[in-house]
Amino acid sequence: MSVPLFKLIRSMAVTFSLLLWVTSVYSTSSRPNIVWLISEDNSVHYSKLYFETGADMPNIRKLAQEGVIFNHAFSVAPVCSVARSTLATGTYPSRLGMQYHRCSEAVTLPASVRPVFELMHEAGYYTSYYHKNDFNFKADMGKWDANGDWSGRGADQPFFHKHQFEITHESNLQRTNTGGTEAPEFVMPRHPDTPLFRQAQRAYLTLNETMDQQLGELVERLREEGVLEDTFILYFGDHGGVLPGSKGYLYETGLHVPFVVRIPKNFQHWVDLQPGTRTDGFVEFVDIGPTTLHLAGISVPEGMDGRAFIGPGVTRADLESRVEAIGIADRFDEKYDLVRSLRQGKLKYIRNYMPFNFHGMSNIYRYKMASYREWRDLHKAGQLTPLQARFFVTRPAEELYDVVQDPYETVNLATAPAYADVLVELRGRLAERLKAMPDLGFIPERDLVEQAVDAPVAFGQAQQAHIAGLIDVADLALLPYPDAKSKIENALGSDDPIHRYWGLIACSTFGNQAVGLTDSVKGLAASDADLLVRARAAEFLAIIRAEDPQPVLLEVLARSESMLETTQVLNIITLLQDGEWGYSFDLDPAQIRTKGYFVDRCLDHLCGLPVPSKGRK
Repeated sequence: MSVPLFKLIRSMAVTFSLLLWVTSVYSTSSRPNIVWLISEDNSVHYSKLYFETGADMPNIRKLAQEGVIFNHAFSVAPVCSVARSTLATGTYPSRLGMQYHRCSEAVTLPASVRPVFELMHEAGYYTSYYHKNDFNFKADMGKWDANGDWSGRGADQPFFHKHQFEITHESNLQRTNTGGTEAPEFVMPRHPDTPLFRQAQRAYLTLNETMDQQLGELVERLREEGVLEDTFILYFGDHGGVLPGSKGYLYETGLHVPFVVRIPKNFQHWVDLQPGTRTDGFVEFVDIGPTTLHLAGISVPEGMDGRAFIGPGVTRADLESRVEAIGIADRFDEKYDLVRSLRQGKLKYIRNYMPFNFHGMSNIYRYKMASYREWRDLHKAGQLTPLQARFFVTRPAEELYDVVQDPYETVNLATAPAYADVLVELRGRLAERLKAMPDLGFIPERDLVEQAVDAPVAFGQAQQAHIAGLIDVADLALLPYPDAKSKIENALGSDDPIHRYWGLIACSTFGNQAVGLTDSVKGLAASDADLLVRARAAEFLAIIRAEDPQPVLLEVLARSESMLETTQVLNIITLLQDGEWGYSFDLDPAQIRTKGYFVDRCLDHLCGLPVPSKGRK
């Protein structure tokens, strides 16, 4: 659709005006320093700036008094490598194939997307970080001047520093289950109210208080060096967490992060927000990189998806007109899933594309935490309330929450008649955005690595219509089954194996409603040329208890030459064994053709084999 002429003229006028303003500002002022202070695995729910049950962190509170609190800031993904890749590139990770944690192959960025630290370095900034990067793209680490701090910079050289506070990371809660700050007893409503969960909550609040002390020491150093009032400080969590069911999941506890920007006195005139205020404008992680470049006077690459939210020419009105944030969750280590979310104002829409999965499926890293293990044990013993047990049962295809009234997303409004129109609107809006990217998550990871890792954006553009069609097939599961049946049959008979793949996932979503397709699916399970299609067919037949899945799945494992394909099949086995179906598998690791890190982690759970290797592969 062409852009109306008046809109084009208005857009050109605004752009030219902004260019004149920015050119004037940067030609007469020194460039500011920019520091990112990042607390790991940390959502708004642990900060008293947002929730009364959170920790009182005086140093962050002081930053807020001298800057701005953002009420609505969101990581695009609820896990670190994907979140950091988004921060560094200003792009939605599933548009570039960076949405997996951890990626089996780092992707090559297109020329239209350059990492923030590269551009800052080339513009004369001294670039430093402490001490973690963990990107899912191929990066020129030589564009970082130092792993440590900014002390090596030249005289009057501006600096960009990224500092991660690991004290709040999940691993630290794995090592401690007792102690903690004196605080009111609080357990999130999805969790069992046990001494262990109370201890975990207290311990995590204490870790946040320690992080706040560390952050205060760094800010004080900036003050002592005389550069604080020339430095924009952006404090935020790298995604949500860390108690069970948050990190890795698209609930507010996994995505909604604390975000404070301290505005230096020497650059206050650049910001259309007064110190000590709050703003309701939405900020996504794709926006933080472009904002950093904008503050540094560097042109934002055309391939970045985000927009600056403060700085010359950016008004408070523009910021507060932003009311949307998208969420993306795919494979986390060895555990596969595909979930997308859309937060719009006070409403949160979640689309579970494989709803027959359950959130609590095995993941070695998550279950190192004692509270995770206790939660699972209480479920097995039948000692959880229905709300607490949701983590271990199949999910609805759609979830809808009013997160202002229900901040812990306990009441799913997706089937409420009063929200029927809103549900349809948000469903369509999410599909529209995913198709526009296009979202590479709808292509199996096995195929992406084989076909797209060296040019993911070009691949996505060439496949845009194809991916839109796959999303349409996936969304057949949202129709009444009689309306979907013939279209699913068409997908199962398609020449395209990925259409067949998503048609089978729709079958599994419908479950026994789709029993009439059993004969067609049996044919796919027995002889389809694509091994993942055979595995998904066996999965559906197992879900409706029409056929023992073991012969097909074991044969696929014996034939597969792809670690990612093998990992997906082992996920299916884990689901059918640990989920409500209770199948048993006589799994002999020696008969699995392809091994690798993710496969090893699955076998650790399924067969009790220790993981022999670590790393991306």
